[in-house]
Amino acid sequence: MKSNLSKQILASILCIVCGFVVGLIVMLFITITNENLDFSNFLLGIRYLFSGPFSSSSLVTIKRNLGNMIFYIVPLIMTGLSVALAYKTGLFNIGAAGQFLMGSMGSLLVALNIDCSDNRGLGILVWLLAIIVGLICGALWGAIPGIFKAFFDINEVVVCIMTNWIAANIVTWVFSTQSHLINIPEGKSAYLIKTGGLGTFTPTFGLDKLLPNSYIDGGIFIAILIAAFIFVIMSKTKFGFELKACGANKSAARYAGMNEKKNIVFAMAIAGALSAIGGSLYYLNSGIELQYGSVYANLPDYGFNGIPAALLANCDPIGVIFSATFLRYISASGSRLQLAGFNSYIAAVISSVIIYFSGFSRLFLELLSKKKKKDEVLVINDIDVGEKDKIPINDENKEGEK
Repeated sequence: MKSNLSKQILASILCIVCGFVVGLIVMLFITITNENLDFSNFLLGIRYLFSGPFSSSSLVTIKRNLGNMIFYIVPLIMTGLSVALAYKTGLFNIGAAGQFLMGSMGSLLVALNIDCSDNRGLGILVWLLAIIVGLICGALWGAIPGIFKAFFDINEVVVCIMTNWIAANIVTWVFSTQSHLINIPEGKSAYLIKTGGLGTFTPTFGLDKLLPNSYIDGGIFIAILIAAFIFVIMSKTKFGFELKACGANKSAARYAGMNEKKNIVFAMAIAGALSAIGGSLYYLNSGIELQYGSVYANLPDYGFNGIPAALLANCDPIGVIFSATFLRYISASGSRLQLAGFNSYIAAVISSVIIYFSGFSRLFLELLSKKKKKDEVLVINDIDVGEKDKIPINDENKEGEK
């Protein structure tokens, strides 16, 4: 078990190293070809790249950047868990974006229609209700490709792509009919009002005092608890074992008496619920507003960024926390790279390369496994003949030789 875990970690590290090497080569090439840059810019860029939100010399700015980074990790963890759980069941959930939107819609319809600005205690109850409603919306939306896959054998990727765009148009249509939710006081025509003024926002648990002037709230604690819960379900329960068994071999699972159709539908429904919670926690923040006017044309990035977060962690629920943190850490370096003379998209290039190599994590894992087996064979073959002669031979072995 420990050996498999160490190989998974090493495979992920190889993906990260490969991504950084390619990214640094790109930065070096830009430095050489741009007459306005020199080697000092290259070294400064490396410093900003690795320092992430800590690159500023101002403690106030560092706290704000760190708080924002932690906040943006939350939806990435949730969509990563969504993709990881489905992958363990043999499914590729590319519909996390649509599930993210449906969860956001369900939560906001509750949270924005009940004014609890004078009663924070009631506001927390409404917030909890909003999370539950969003979860249900995402689960139902995620179950759709699961049903088509289980009962009609239609590829879940095709159905997920269709449901993504259907969800995007539904969200735009629904909120365009809710004129009382438009953020008119701030002069915005395609934005919804924020939960901060209604008292139905996500509790901060004091994190806003620790990292002021940032979006941080208690969503990070919720995401970590959910990741731990999914880990326990997948590794310690009968239900989790059945999901993984269906993912490994559906025919064998069916032969063993497992209902693979039920497991497929349940897996996609849970995956949809996880993505929906990510959307709910994102838009229930007191300072985040939904631009519903362009949702139909632009799917949320989190729905797709969850894929590399899952693959980089080899679809391990606990590993998703660290892979999501790493990806957001690199993204936080983008704006600071401009101070070194580089385009802010260099960080996005490096993240993209790491994401690309994360698709090869399974390949790295297999190569490491083959190398270990080869080393074991060599060790066995290299046993000294003289050492074999020193092995005591009992009477049974002597009779066998005769």
